Amino acid sequence: MREAEIKHARLAMLAVVGWPLAELWDSKIAAMFGLESALTSTGASPSFLNGGLEKIEPEYWLIVGAIAAWFELDSKETQEKKGKDYVPGDCGFDPLGLFPEDKEGKFQMQVKEIKHGRIAMMALLGFVAQEALYRTPVTAETPIFFQPIF
Repeated sequence: MREAEIKHARLAMLAVVGWPLAELWDSKIAAMFGLESALTSTGASPSFLNGGLEKIEPEYWLIVGAIAAWFELDSKETQEKKGKDYVPGDCGFDPLGLFPEDKEGKFQMQVKEIKHGRIAMMALLGFVAQEALYRTPVTAETPIFFQPIF
């Protein structure tokens, strides 16, 4: 159960960063490669409530599913390999060396991840609700967070 919460927390934290970045950069990156923007007509990120998911190619979803399955299989393999030394959510990816080595430190870091992940989940809910109700992108509704102030 804890591992699932940690994984979902990490995904939510990535999504909170990715949602506004997609709204800010998708059109520019798509134009640079001569592609159609994946944003909705209002400039919002595609979602179930905003629409726009039909613009996403089915191959993309297959690739995303395959990558998720690969990570899950790798996680299971790591869990089996480490046995009793396995810490839930330890995927062995820590390029900056921020994850503590001791068991208590790992537990505390995971508690922080879960807390920040829960906040990220609520922020995502706010993004979805705001874009569904006001029909404007999050970046346009709250420009002070996403545009330079000068």
